[in-house]
Parts: sequence; structure tokens; C-alpha cells
Amino acid sequence: MEGTDFLIEQRLRELDPELHKRFTESLFVLQKLLSDYLILFPEFTDHTEAHSLAIIDYCNNFLGPETVADMNADELYALLMACYVHDVGMGISEKDYHEFCTQVQFDDRLDGKDPTDADVIRAYHNDFSACFVRKYAQLFDFPSEAHEFAVIQIARGHRKADLFDEDEYPTELILDNGNTIEVPFLAAILRLADEVNVARDRNSKLTFDATRYSTEKQRLENAKHEAIKKMTIYPDRIVLDVETDDLEVYALIAKLAIKLQRTLEYCRRVARERSDRAITQKKIVLNS
Repeated sequence: MEGTDFLIEQRLRELDPELHKRFTESLFVLQKLLSDYLILFPEFTDHTEAHSLAIIDYCNNFLGPETVADMNADELYALLMACYVHDVGMGISEKDYHEFCTQVQFDDRLDGKDPTDADVIRAYHNDFSACFVRKYAQLFDFPSEAHEFAVIQIARGHRKADLFDEDEYPTELILDNGNTIEVPFLAAILRLADEVNVARDRNSKLTFDATRYSTEKQRLENAKHEAIKKMTIYPDRIVLDVETDDLEVYALIAKLAIKLQRTLEYCRRVARERSDRAITQKKIVLNS
């Protein structure tokens, strides 16, 4: 399945030009915010606006034209906004970070680390993103508190969050205009789209420089992305084209494929049990 030319945004513009305008005006703020992650993670893969655009295109592919045509404008808007804000927690200020640490529920992923450690921000960045959007909601001019809630929860759901929690992820969020937003389904689509963004184009050729990786772990992580030359979404499967002679790197990719398969199965289950929609892809395939 090829890219669908950002069908979600086109459909939003057709259905509700005013809501589309709110979305595009928010992008001016987000462009700066999305580059701030480099302060904490100069060695990490791309999380700029280019990453958000890639995620939107993957969402296009997983949804497909028929599902996009079935979605209302509020769902399209919430998903687009969530695609852009899901990683803003990677570049928060030190002041905000300390404030948000009092709001985030840390679990065993903290594993004795100092809460001020950059690795902690990376592990919990979806929760920090939610805190950031909630605090600075006025920057994004959300149409209502319900829209704000939907965007925050969809964005937060792209990492460790229970999409079966009815309180956090209501099956149908009913808006004042009568439209509903299927929050768990859209969170599952975003989680899957973000998870499969593993091909070499995630390491921007404008910034990629292997000499900047200071540890062997970082070198291998980026070598893994470089070895995945292409990711293709078909109606029934997701194929990763791999080129590497390094057995250690290939082993990492095989491990990644197992992780992707688990995420795919979880997201398929969310779609099946918490919506009337479906994710049709069933398996991750390595092509080497």
C-alpha cells in the first residue's frame, strides 16, 4: 500500500475548513517545540516535524480511504493534532519538567534512576507530552475541553497506556455538536504508526552523522535503523526490507520485529473490541 497523500488533512479541509484552520495555525507553535528535543537528545533519531509528517502518512495507510471517509471532522482534527503533539514532552523546559514530575505516575521503568535523568524523560515522554499540552492548551486554541482531552489522550496513548481503560479512553467521546471521537481506536492507530516508523528515513540525512554517537549502544541503535531500508504497509502485512551483514545488527532487527508484532496484535485487539473499525494488517515480515 502506497502513501495516500495526507488524505486525513485533505478530508478535514473538505469537511470543516474552520477546524482545519485551527490545526494549521497550531503548526507554527509546534515547529519550534518539536526541535527542542535535540537539547536533551542530540544523539536520538528524528522527532522533528518531519517525524510527525511521517506518522500522519502511516496513519493514512493504516486507516485507508474508506475509514478516513467514514470519520467525522472532529476525529480527523484530533488525530492530526495528536500526531504533532505526541512527542513534545521530549523537549520541555527544566522548570516544566520538575513541575510535571509531580503529576506523572512513575512505575518500574524508573528503576532507581534519578527523575531528572534524560533517560527518564525518554521513557515517560508520552506522559510529559500530555502534561505539556494540558498546561499550555491555550497555545493550540482547541475548540472545546473535549477536543483537548481527546488530543491529549490519543497522543499519550502512543506509548505505555492502557487503551482498554474506559475512564482514560472512553469508547465514544460525545461532543456538543453531536459528533463522537473514538479515542481508543485513534490512539491505537497512532501507537502503531509511531511504532513502525523504524526505517532509515527516520534518521534524517540532514542531521545523520555516525561520529556523533558516543556509546556502542547508540551506534547499534542507529545502525539498526540504517539497515532497515524500507517499510511497506500492505493490506494484510507490514514488510521491513533489511540489508546488513552485521549479525548483531540483524539480531536487533529480529528482536524489533517481535516487539512490532506484539504492538500490532494489541492495536488490532483495541480496534476489534473497542470500535466498529478494524486494522487489517496481521503480521510483521522481514525481507532480507
